[in-house]
Amino acid sequence: MSKFEYAPAPESASVVDIDSSYGLFIDGEFVEGSGAAMKTVNPATEEVLADVAVADEADVDRAVAAARRAQEQVWGPMPGAERAKYLFRIARLLAERSREFAVLETLDNGKPIRESRDVDVPTAAAHFFYYAGWADKLSYAGYGSDPRPHGVAGQVIPWNFPLLMLAWKIAPALATGNTVVLKPAETTPLTALLFADLLRQAELPPGVVNIITGAGPTGSALVRHAGVDKVAFTGSTAVGKQIAKQIAGTRKHATLELGGKAANIVFDDAPVDQAIEGIVNGIYFNQGQVCCAGSRLLVQESIAEEVTERLKGRLSTLRVGDPMDKNTDVGAINSAAQLERITTLTQAGQAEGATRWTSDCPLPETGYWFAPTVFTDVSSAHRIAREEIFGPVLSVLTFRTPAEAIAKANTIPYGLSAGIWTEKGSRILAMADAMRAGVVWANTFNRFDPTSPFGGYKESGYGREGGRHGLAPYLVEGTVR
Repeated sequence: MSKFEYAPAPESASVVDIDSSYGLFIDGEFVEGSGAAMKTVNPATEEVLADVAVADEADVDRAVAAARRAQEQVWGPMPGAERAKYLFRIARLLAERSREFAVLETLDNGKPIRESRDVDVPTAAAHFFYYAGWADKLSYAGYGSDPRPHGVAGQVIPWNFPLLMLAWKIAPALATGNTVVLKPAETTPLTALLFADLLRQAELPPGVVNIITGAGPTGSALVRHAGVDKVAFTGSTAVGKQIAKQIAGTRKHATLELGGKAANIVFDDAPVDQAIEGIVNGIYFNQGQVCCAGSRLLVQESIAEEVTERLKGRLSTLRVGDPMDKNTDVGAINSAAQLERITTLTQAGQAEGATRWTSDCPLPETGYWFAPTVFTDVSSAHRIAREEIFGPVLSVLTFRTPAEAIAKANTIPYGLSAGIWTEKGSRILAMADAMRAGVVWANTFNRFDPTSPFGGYKESGYGREGGRHGLAPYLVEGTVR
């Protein structure tokens, strides 16, 4: 397949104004942090974008205290219909300022601008629209006649979808009457801080949402804080286990959305052209830096060679490079540390005997880049088939029967998502019922909707976000605490 040549189509970085330094957002104002400032870097160029404050335990105290006052005096007693007005306002402002948020997300994260523009920002706004509709209907949500908020929610979000994960966390918390202290990832804090500016524009009461920046110690201080009633975390399984230990024996409630190693299963009756596009979207979207990425491709043995060769041809057409170019398919890896992890695991795959194929595409000389890669001759015992690589790396395994596919899909400790490609509806239902995955896509992959719950089993965490189910973690059922 020949590769089309595209003229550059760069988005303008001038759409957004990036300050040279940022403070913490506490009680409706930006304030200085007590810790030494950290730098956030554009992963495509390695240029420093801004200095960002670091919150220590005293700053966490201030933020939690502000959230507690707002919850008890303003936000908690406020009628649901009034809270809904604020959420609708936030959603509209996100939509109005979508280009600004998309550009900043791409600069700070490294993902292609068309993904930020067409997926992340619109879906974030949709979550606020959706949960605004629930704010005055909580007694009809199925959680008792008088469900009540927990109080203060401490939320820690990852770097792969900074704005979208913010929306997943904040929207249901606010709709249910909780207030929030949110810590974004240390490598991608800028859209959260721009969101703080949007909250002031929306005239959200001070203290309802507080945003504190920093690295692991800041997040740990927030999770441990005695004034936090509800913990929501999205990130690695290792950190999730640490959080579970930290809150064990306390009255804190928690939802943990952790790692994944999804099986994307293709049967011999699947629409191959459609499946190829689904495979590409499943693992190379956002550079494979997706917890529910379809990083294990299970192909029925009779079509494995055809699917693999056609997949390589499709990957040869992907454009890797400047994330700000609207033609780019695969952007930059988020950080040097993540690039090192991807490189280490791919080297392990070669050392264990798997066959590596990497797209022959030019990579920029500066920044953090990894070309789309496929491993064949992979067994379930290989590290690349068991460990979450979190990069644009696909492992291909084969199977003969549905029972073998189910066994291979379920053999790993994760259970976040899966995909099934077949024309038989009965097979889809049978496979979905047998697979231990929180989300199973049929003849598609990586499709998200605010009305649908998302979450995992086993070491992929517990609790659900999105949909009516996403209200439950933020509510105390009935009238009993």
